Amino acid sequence: MSAIRHIRCHIFKLNQAEFAAIAGVTQASVSRWEAGTAPSLDEMRAIREAAIERNIEWNDSWFFEVPAKSSVESPGGAEGPATSSSSPCLSPEVAAP
Repeated sequence: MSAIRHIRCHIFKLNQAEFAAIAGVTQASVSRWEAGTAPSLDEMRAIREAAIERNIEWNDSWFFEVPAKSSVESPGGAEGPATSSSSPCLSPEVAAP
């Protein structure tokens, strides 16, 4: 998982379009970030400020590496079951109709 995808899915819990809106970019930009293109410094600042405005605990290191264990994971290290209504970050295999 990319660092930005981790931030979007596990920190903000938003889909790409919602995350793009708070970062002030297009959904396509978020998609490019998740594919490996780094956001600009201004875009990173916007993401950090959005977290602070939402009272989300923030760590700038998340831009550079995915934490070994996310705070949303269960003690066993695996995430709980997800449904299409509860997670904006389902893989296509999990989000089957």
